[in-house]
Amino acid sequence: MAEQKINNIDVTDYPHINRGLDGIVAFSTTKSSIDGKTGELIFSGYHIDTLAENATFEEVCFLLWNDRLPNKTELDELNQKLRSKRNLPEPVLNYIKSTNKKAEPMAVLRTAVSMLADFQDDDADDTESAIAITAQIPSIIAAFDRARNGKEIVAPLKDGSTAFNFLYMLNGEKPGQAAERTMDLCLVLHAEHGMNASTFSCRTVCATESDIFSAVTGAIGALKGPLHGGANTAVMNTLLNLKKQGDDADPVAFTKGKLERKEKMMGFGHRVYKVFDPRAVHLRKMSKELSEETGHEYLYEWSEAMVKTMKEEKNIDPNVDFFSATVYYSIGIEPDLFTCIFTMSRVTGWTAHFFEQKANNRLIRPRALYVGDKNKEWVPVEKR
Repeated sequence: MAEQKINNIDVTDYPHINRGLDGIVAFSTTKSSIDGKTGELIFSGYHIDTLAENATFEEVCFLLWNDRLPNKTELDELNQKLRSKRNLPEPVLNYIKSTNKKAEPMAVLRTAVSMLADFQDDDADDTESAIAITAQIPSIIAAFDRARNGKEIVAPLKDGSTAFNFLYMLNGEKPGQAAERTMDLCLVLHAEHGMNASTFSCRTVCATESDIFSAVTGAIGALKGPLHGGANTAVMNTLLNLKKQGDDADPVAFTKGKLERKEKMMGFGHRVYKVFDPRAVHLRKMSKELSEETGHEYLYEWSEAMVKTMKEEKNIDPNVDFFSATVYYSIGIEPDLFTCIFTMSRVTGWTAHFFEQKANNRLIRPRALYVGDKNKEWVPVEKR
């Protein structure tokens, strides 16, 4: 710790106190394991590479909620339940239609998810609520995007995957197989990631014995912050601003300029990973393929130039947000929706942690080291 004393308090007497809780273990979990030194990510026993290559998003939902993969009957049942819960309550739809069309999508999503609690069946358990929230978040995102653009809201399908239905509701037409698989893989990769800020928020709300809708709403509020969930939007805006330079666009000079001015390059570095983010490996490949298919090769080429420059200049690798920006943009998703897509996936991890916290609960109540003055003399207001 840089400072040894604060107001004559020797902070070295409190070695467990770190800014941002760095290195502090607050919970035990079976949901995910991250090894930042080797770049390993595990979801409930399965390596992220295994899941990326084989699993559907719905299988990952079941895995995180149950710590095991579903059999055929269980997967069919989960798919049926998710499809049956996609429709939004009329008051929620009315809110989406009537709210400020220039509102930040994450703010609208946060409010709409909170409203869902009013329409959940009284006898529904937490698992049923988690399924409903997971099914309805994509409907909220797609509905708001269409409403703000003056388009008719598309009703959800009664079949198809979460990824397929979302792209259908968003664009008003059924996606191709490649687009569906791309969307599905993005949902798999973002579903869970250790004790990040939003997951910690979710567990903290749960620990008070509040309901699952409140916990998820709190998590969305945490994810909304640009230091947590908004990096891929910033990455895409960076690339689009570079595009405005036309033939003069130089990603290497741009990156070096940012570094010289000590400005942050969004999408690089990670609080945990000290090597290449394992999720970014899959997104990097996807970004290349999609950019070639959609005529956005320049975005991928600029991205690779930035990655090389950051590695040479700062020895910093990209994180999951860097290549996901180009992936989302290439399948037609607006940059300000990127964090909403993150939410659409990560809700499975949040709700899994909600179940885990509730099963072995203890109110989360850390201490704070007081470093202010004590026993000040009272001064009457006339003499202050």
